[in-house]
Order: sequence, then C-alpha cells, then structure tokens
Amino acid sequence: MSSDFELTPLIDEDDELSDWNVLVAFNELRHWEKIEGSKKVTQTWRMKERMKTVSVALVLCLNVGVDPPDIVKTSPCARLECWIDPVTAGPQKTLEAIGLNLQKQYERWQPRARYKQSLDPTVDEVKKLCSSLRRNAKEERVLFHYNGHGVPKPTVNGEIWVFNKSYTQYIPLSIYDLQTWMGSPSIYVYDCSKAGIIVESFHQFSVQRENEMESATVNGNSRYSGSGSPLSSVKNCIQLAACGAKELLPMNPELPADLFTSCLTTPIKIALKWYVLQNTSKLVPGLTEESVDKVPGQLNDRRTMLGELNWIFTAITDTIAWNILPRELFQKLFRQDLLVASLFRNFLLAERIMRSYNCTPTSSPKLPPTYQHPMCPKLPPTYQHPMWQAWDLALDLCLRQLPALLEDENATFQHSPFFTDQLTAFQVWLSYGSEHRSPPEQLPIVLQVLLSQVHRLRALELLGRFLDLGSWAVSLVNMELIVSQNVVSQMTLLEVLNSGNMCTTKKCVISKFKNSWIFLAVSLMFIKNNCVEICSYPEEKNIGRLSFTETVLLYFKTGCFLLDSKNIL
Repeated sequence: MSSDFELTPLIDEDDELSDWNVLVAFNELRHWEKIEGSKKVTQTWRMKERMKTVSVALVLCLNVGVDPPDIVKTSPCARLECWIDPVTAGPQKTLEAIGLNLQKQYERWQPRARYKQSLDPTVDEVKKLCSSLRRNAKEERVLFHYNGHGVPKPTVNGEIWVFNKSYTQYIPLSIYDLQTWMGSPSIYVYDCSKAGIIVESFHQFSVQRENEMESATVNGNSRYSGSGSPLSSVKNCIQLAACGAKELLPMNPELPADLFTSCLTTPIKIALKWYVLQNTSKLVPGLTEESVDKVPGQLNDRRTMLGELNWIFTAITDTIAWNILPRELFQKLFRQDLLVASLFRNFLLAERIMRSYNCTPTSSPKLPPTYQHPMCPKLPPTYQHPMWQAWDLALDLCLRQLPALLEDENATFQHSPFFTDQLTAFQVWLSYGSEHRSPPEQLPIVLQVLLSQVHRLRALELLGRFLDLGSWAVSLVNMELIVSQNVVSQMTLLEVLNSGNMCTTKKCVISKFKNSWIFLAVSLMFIKNNCVEICSYPEEKNIGRLSFTETVLLYFKTGCFLLDSKNIL
C-alpha cells in the first residue's frame, strides 16, 4: 500500500545541473560597472558679481559751424545732433543745448548716475574730468562718450582729437593716456568716422600696458602704477564704436548726424524714422516722418502705443541676444549692469540700421555674427535674426492705427498680438520639446510677460509645463530670472489669486513676500493643483538655505513648500 504512494524525484540524479552550469543573475555588463554618485549640476546662472555705471563723461568735440579738414561732406548733409539742428541758434548755445539733450537721453537709461559734460574740451580738461570720475566711482563702472564730428578722424597711432584753449588747433589725445585716466571697469562709446581704429588701438595699448606691468614686476620696479591690473582692464572695459576702421559715418540728409548715438539712446524714435524711410510698409502707405513723431503715449506706459512698442522692442532685442550669444557673454553684457544692458540692446538696432547704409558698428567684447550652439546649427547674425521680422510686423499693426488715433482723441488703441503669438509659439515648442532640442527662443519673452496681468496666467501655465521637462529647464529659467531685476518684482500671491479667481477647492494660507522667486514657485503650484497649500518646516529642523531650483524641486517631490524667506537664497 505504501509502495503505491512512494514519492519519486522529479529530476533524475543524472539530469541535475552542475554548479558551474547554473544561470547567474545580475551578471550583465551594467551590473559590473563601478557605482558612482550622481554628478552635481553647477548652477552657472547665479551671478557672481553685479556692477553699476555710476559716472558718465559726455565729451563733445563738435566745433559747430566749422567742418573738419579731412572729411568732405556732401551737400545737403546730415546735420542733426541729439535731434537738434545746429543752424537754429548760435554755436555756443547750440553746443550747450546738444550737451543737455544728450545727458537727458542717457538719463532715461540711468537716471541716478553722475553726469559731467565736456564741450569742445582741451586735453587737460579731459584728463581732469576722467580722473575725477574714476576717483569718485571707485570700483564701479565709468562711461566715456566721445562725439568727434567736429574734429579730424582718429589716427593709426591710436589718437583722437580735441582742441587747444583758443580753438585754433586740433590737439591729439592718446588712447593710452585715456586708458590711464579712465581706469577699469569702464565703457567707451565712440561716435565718429573710422571709430574702429580706436577699438584696435585700445587692444594694442592694453597688451603694451600688460607687458610693462610684467616687466616692472620682474625688475622690482614700483614706479609703474597703472589703474588696476592690465588683465582686468581688458576684461572689464567695454567699447562701442559707430563704424569700422575704414568707414565713414552716413551723410544722408534724412538721417541725424549722430545716427549711432540716436540708436543707443533714443532707439524707438530712430526705429520709427528708419521704418518710414525704408518705405516698406504695406499696411500704412501714407505714413510720414511728421506723423510718427506724434505717436501717442509714454515710453514707460505699456498701455499706450509708444509704451507697448518700447516693451516689444525690449523683448525682441533681449531674445535675439539670448539666442545668439554664449550664456556667459549674455550674462555679462545684458544682466550685470542696467545701463550696459540697455546700450547693448540698442546696439543690436544700430547694427541693423547702420548696415543698411554700408556702415558696420563694432564692439568689444565683439558680438559674434554667428554662434555655434551645441544643440543647433549656425544661427544668423543679429541684424538678420528672424525676430526682426516680428518687430516689423508689430510696427505695421500698431502704426496702421496711427491716423485714426491722431484724428480722434477718443479712439481706442488696439494692443498688438505680439505677446499672444509668442506664447502660442512657446506652447507649440512644448508639444515637441525635449532636452535634446535647442531651447525655445521665446523663453525670455515668456518670463517678461509675467509683468503683464493680461498674459500672466497663461505664461505661468506654460512655464509650469516647461519646468516639468526636467532640471535642465529649471536651470534655464533660473539663469534668466535670477539675474533680472525687472521680472515679477514686489508682487504677492494674493494678486494672482484675485486675478484668477481659482481658489475653490482648498483653504489657502497666503502670506505677502517680496521675494519674486518664491512668488513664481507658489504660483506654479497654484496653477498646477488649482489650489495652494503652503507649509513651513519646524524651526528645529535644520534644512539649510535653499536656492530657487531646490525650492521648486522640493515642492514637486514632496508637495511641501518652504515659506520661511530666511532660508531662501
């Protein structure tokens, strides 16, 4: 009976596998690799230093009524200086009026700087002015604006021209001496023919100064006392020149004589004038120069036509620079100093306008005509960037309303669809975007429209979707936000809640705060979850100071948000 239930082995002893023939788990190549921790992502977007232009020297060598001997001017010729016709008054009054207008034009970009005018100066006057401004500025930046329309062209020996005391002779002023007086950091603007010679001479003298410094150090000679180290002088000195080393300024009588200065200091006015001169408008065929001078509104009021055009222009030039320049150069020129950022944005316009008159503005550091981005092919030069077409379209759509607005004071201005279109383009990119594609060129515009109550909600929704793509997207947003002084300043979460009327599902704990990065993080939570739940960690839990990136990622990982502003960088 028991034999009927005798258990037999399922596998015969002969069929048993030997140990060496048994399959081994976790034996793939990836399991044999050395285990390493995740690499820390360096946050290159965090600005290491900020700078401010605190002093401005306006040196005008016009000698009104007397043409320089080495330039043969056409007849008629460009005459306007700072939008003033020199023949409308006496030479001295005209010179003073031009100097005052130039100062007002710069004050729009940096109202708190210390301005000093030097009208038809001598060498000693320029030396005294520059040395005084450098001494008062200390480690901050000084701007030197030179208008040489009334003196000979710069020399190949690195000299610009001023006057003697009796105005009977032109006296050369060496760029080497100017470097010494101005020190570093500084920014130079040269509005004269063959201005590129000055830029080249500046670099040659910088190398010469560096060699002298090294020789003095080796020989133990302390007599050499330059203003700062030569290396820092080269790196921290910026130059903007109106034209190349072999070029003359445009003499078209329809243009101002100081076209380069007009582009740098009054960009909207000269852009409108150039728009009319191009005669390419299809929507406003009867537009004249007199009518564009009457565009209604204020530059700082975005609700008006003039203010909206200025806002669109700022967004477009910022976007062009962000897409073309290397990130480090972009931060240095467009995020370190407000005045420098404004001048370089307007410099992009100068490139576009002056190249149409066979004149090539130059700069140092040089803006690359094309920049090889690691994720995309070569980009077009700044003056041929596709965003300029968006600017032309915005001008078309705005200026076609101008006749009706000028005829009827009660007419309503219809705002441009520019920002709506750019948000739509950004939304299309999000449908196909990834880390392996080039970053969306509309990102700076998306961040800028956070200032607008009309577009803010949609911009935050799209920005939240962009941040969901990964840490690389968060880093891009941080690089643009953390260094900008104009994005979402002094706003509260309460404003968004009141404007959106979306607080319906959960009780919201609302607290006012001045940190715009906290505002952005909380707003993204609100948009994502249709509610806000703000938590604070216990005081006894030491979590250290968090960056904006860590704050955002902390929420998306844990659902908690640290509101204590003392712990936010």
